[in-house]
Amino acid sequence: MTVERFEEYRDLLTGVSYRILGSLTDAEDVVQEAWLRWSEVDVSAVENDRAYLVRVVTRLAIDRLRRLKARRESYVGSWLPELVVTPDVAEHVELANSVELALLVVLETLSPLERAVFVLREAFGMPYAEIGEVIGRSEAATRQLARRGRDHVREGRPRFEVDRQLRLEFTERFARAALGGDLGALAAMFAENASLVSDGGGKAKAPRRVIRGAGRVVRFLAAIAGDEGARKFMESVGADADEGLKMEIVDVNGAPALLVRVGGRAVTVFSLDVADGLIRTVFMVANPDKLARL
Repeated sequence: MTVERFEEYRDLLTGVSYRILGSLTDAEDVVQEAWLRWSEVDVSAVENDRAYLVRVVTRLAIDRLRRLKARRESYVGSWLPELVVTPDVAEHVELANSVELALLVVLETLSPLERAVFVLREAFGMPYAEIGEVIGRSEAATRQLARRGRDHVREGRPRFEVDRQLRLEFTERFARAALGGDLGALAAMFAENASLVSDGGGKAKAPRRVIRGAGRVVRFLAAIAGDEGARKFMESVGADADEGLKMEIVDVNGAPALLVRVGGRAVTVFSLDVADGLIRTVFMVANPDKLARL
């Protein structure tokens, strides 16, 4: 009975933890630790399983995030969240936006408490009083944390509603232009102040600094596209030319993304942040540790 009561909420707990941590690996570790604690308590005395378990997981995730933040500050190059195939975390369509890559990147700028409050309120719609009980703060203090978090997110991530079909069309056009080396078509897709953020983590070749400006982004993409670019790309990921390079569009973190495979293994994902009909950010994830789920 103890196991069944916990398993009923495992997906929810993983979703909460992933949104707070930005890493499914760490999220699963947190959920496992919560299970160990759950197995040691008298569950017959727990009145509300969901509330109890969300409280335990959130507090564990906050503690872990505080430790992770110091590690991420010394990360090689830009740090981007671990990617997940959307159905693994967001079972419901209305939750998909809360795992979007661009949003998770902005959430990295929040304090652990602000991030936890934002996630519980914005993604899961929990009442402020209940969130306050989870984090051990008054309702007034919780509302203040929520307001600071929302303001921070608005500054770094204005709320744009992008039709999913449009996002898919952009990703398809991006793939065709990059593969064909069509610089004009690529350039026409980007906002003037567009940027490319790449995460190789020191384990894959990728720019360690953010590339800023549409012209520079296009030139970089052109350098890794086409026959010669593909050959160099294969070399950079330690693959032989006969292994074969394949591109496909997959649903990653709530949105279509371009997945590059070599010999069947995922080596890079390009995720586009689109606003006002133009690409404003390209997220390029090449760290193999963050592609294992794909």
